[in-house]
Amino acid sequence: MNANATAPLSHDMSILSLITGASVLVQVVMLILLLASLFSWYYIFLKYFALRRASALADEFEKQFWSGADLNDLHQRAMNSRTDAGSMERIFESGFREFMKLRKQPGMDVRAVTDGTRRAMRATYQREMDELEAHLSFLASVGSVSPYVGLFGTVWGIMNSFRGLSNVAQATLAAVAPGIAEALVATAMGLFAAIPAVLAYNRYAGDVNRLAIRYDSFMEEFSNIMQRQAH
Repeated sequence: MNANATAPLSHDMSILSLITGASVLVQVVMLILLLASLFSWYYIFLKYFALRRASALADEFEKQFWSGADLNDLHQRAMNSRTDAGSMERIFESGFREFMKLRKQPGMDVRAVTDGTRRAMRATYQREMDELEAHLSFLASVGSVSPYVGLFGTVWGIMNSFRGLSNVAQATLAAVAPGIAEALVATAMGLFAAIPAVLAYNRYAGDVNRLAIRYDSFMEEFSNIMQRQAH
């Protein structure tokens, strides 16, 4: 009799069995969260290397620029290696190209040349920033939505567990515990997907903002140089 009383407690409570034993809707929620987590980790590593490379290329170009190198040589080098150039180098290349083009036109005053140079750099700056900010919105969405998606799966699984009690003569913790445990796995997966995405988004958003400040400062300083040369 004791063996029969303890029989309901012999459920397999491993993570794999809880996932396979969950309802179809909860399994769909878990699959969505798993895919969101995998994609977020892919973008986390992708942005890590991209931002690291962008910062290193900016350091290298600033060192060359402020070392007194000839601007024509820097421009030619930027044009020859446009695909491998960093964002700051491409900003410089577009600004210097526009400056040389406008300066050759007759009747162009200093202000018009400087404004045209600044607009050309600003357009390139916007394109480069769009590239650096790519996929950050996905990380923000995963970080903010995943806990609620997991909570939805948990609520649905707990509802199914309690509905199943209506077919049981005597409601016990042993009868409802497996269903609740299956549902709580969805919440755990939601947090597993959300926490790294939130941390990565906050870190990378700060890195992008620091690069944006560096690019903006360079454009102002370079515009001042071009204004002096235009005179």
